[in-house]
Amino acid sequence: MAALAANNQGKFWEFHDRLFIDYNKLDDQKIREIALDLGFNAVEFETQMKDQKVLAKIRQDILDGKRAGVNGVPAVFINGRRLKNWSLKEFQILIDKELKKIKKNP
Repeated sequence: MAALAANNQGKFWEFHDRLFIDYNKLDDQKIREIALDLGFNAVEFETQMKDQKVLAKIRQDILDGKRAGVNGVPAVFINGRRLKNWSLKEFQILIDKELKKIKKNP
C-alpha cells in the first residue's frame, strides 16, 4: 500500500530504494519516517495508504500473478513464458527460442 501511495506522489523508486536500505527495521512508523524524509504530503500519503482502490489494485495483481503461475517473487517471464531456471544459459535459450518464433512468423 505504501509503495503505491509513494507512486501516486511520483516517488516510487526513491521510496523503493529506502525500503530496501531499511528492510530489517520496517514497521508502520519507519514507513512514515521514510515518507516524511522524502517530502511526501503526509495527509495524502496516509489517505492513499487506506484507499480501497489501492487495495483493489494489489488484490488484482495477486490474482493476475496466480493466473500466470506465479507463486513467489521475483518471477521472470519472456514473451509470456515463465523462466524457471535463472541461469544465464537458460535466459539465452528461451530468448533464442522466442526470437526464432518471431523470424518464422513476422
